[in-house]
Order: sequence, then C-alpha cells, then structure tokens
Amino acid sequence: MYFVKTPSIIQSVFAGLIWRISKSKKVYLTFDDGPVPEATPWVLDLLKKHGCKATFFCVGENVEKYPQVYQRIVDEGHAVGNHTFNHLNAWKSEKEWYKANVAKASEYINSSLFRPPYGKLTPGLIKKLKGKFDIIMWDVLSGDFDTTLSPQNCFENVKSNAKEGSIIVFHDSIKAIDTLKIVLPQVIAYFEEKGIQMDKISQ
Repeated sequence: MYFVKTPSIIQSVFAGLIWRISKSKKVYLTFDDGPVPEATPWVLDLLKKHGCKATFFCVGENVEKYPQVYQRIVDEGHAVGNHTFNHLNAWKSEKEWYKANVAKASEYINSSLFRPPYGKLTPGLIKKLKGKFDIIMWDVLSGDFDTTLSPQNCFENVKSNAKEGSIIVFHDSIKAIDTLKIVLPQVIAYFEEKGIQMDKISQ
C-alpha cells in the first residue's frame, strides 16, 4: 500500500522534511533508483527535448557501475541526490550501517540532497542526516513502479494531485521504464499546456 498524495498529517508530523516547495510556481520532477543505461538516457533525451530540468536521486552502486550516465545527468544541468549506496530500507537496517551506506554513496554523488528509499526513515536517522542533507520527500507519487497500475492511471495520479510547488516521484529504473515511456511525455505536455515550469530542486 502507498499514498499517491502524501497526507497533510504526515507532512505536518515530519515538518522538518521537505515535501513540496512552498510559494513556487513550478513543479519538480524527480527520478529515483538510477542511473541505469536502460532508462536514464531516455529520460534525459526527453527532458532535453522539452527544456526541462529535474532531480535524480541516484543509488551509489549504480553510479559506480555507470559513471558515464551519471556524468551526463550532471553535465546537462540536472540536480542529483543521494539515495543510499545499496537502496536500503531504513526500517530494516541497523542505524550505523545505514549511515555508513549513505556516506559511501556520497563518495560517488556530490550532493546535499537526500531521499530515503521507500520514503522510510527513523527519528534517529532523521536527526543524524539533517545535519548533512536536505531530506527531500514528495507530495505526489506517480506509481510508475506499480506493475498493477495502467499507464493511464499513473498519468491521472499526477494530473489529479500535482499543483504548483509539488515534488513528483518517478523512477528511471528497468522496472518502471515501460510505463514511464508512456506517462512522462503526457505529464510534460500537461504541464506545458498549463504553463507550469518543470525545474530541479536547488542544492
């Protein structure tokens, strides 16, 4: 189970995390779990075609495997963020090991932005990580990773819930790419028609 629209009560309880960019007339497309050659270059091509910037929350081991794809993200002016080295679930990981995994990812990803895989953190880790990172969550989850969800439903998730200032989650992953190839062009066209700029999250 997951929330397409992050409930306001959760955003209020964890107000120290960044759920949306208030007072912004933009939306923020973010991509988790890459970079991988099967998905990330396609996303970059589409963003370049439309003049959009985005934020890529990268898994350290993927950056280690595919440094040229990571470097393209940076060279084309997008923002990058730390998504741990091994895509760890904080609720199932020992705290010191998790912190070390984030630190290892930072050896490959030069960024002050962090997003926890699965959106899961513990109060102790929040306290530790906030000293080094802006912890970027989201207020709209596209569901592109959900193989039971049709591309049209995925598009509707974004269209029905995103508003100015929204941080929207997609995935530049092998699992999501087939859905993403249908949904992302629709999403970009929708925001273009609305006159809403798509931008990266500033570090």
